[in-house]
Amino acid sequence: MSKVSYYTEEGLKKLREELRVLKDIERSKASQAIAEARDKGDLSENAEYDAAKEAQGMLEMRISKLEGQLAGARLIDESQLDNSKALVLSKVKIKNQTNGMEVVYTLVADGEADLATGKISVNSPIGKGLLGKSVGEVAEIQVPNGVLKFDVLEISR
Repeated sequence: MSKVSYYTEEGLKKLREELRVLKDIERSKASQAIAEARDKGDLSENAEYDAAKEAQGMLEMRISKLEGQLAGARLIDESQLDNSKALVLSKVKIKNQTNGMEVVYTLVADGEADLATGKISVNSPIGKGLLGKSVGEVAEIQVPNGVLKFDVLEISR
């Protein structure tokens, strides 16, 4: 049984597109590479053939993983989300109590996390610490160096 994960419409579309490309385009490229390597002669000493077979195996593993993710994927209905608490798809503005630095993160599913754009996974330490918090609360987050404390300043969608 696959694990249930929640995605935005954009994230789900991206996942489906990646799977389509792997199945429709990359699979045929892998088969072509194997056929070309096979035509070069003795398979017992053919490094190209071994590499092509290994690449095909990795491709099939990736396809299988994506199919599992899609089987457990659920679309998030943003209209049903509570804006008073930090949930998936919430944009949360926090302030580090130690250094006073303010940061805005958007809480997303694992597959959509991208720190460069401010999207963090709800399964990351900071994401877990922020889930369910309201404006004015303090999120205490356990990290290897100890505990970080963040003031929740704003929550929006």
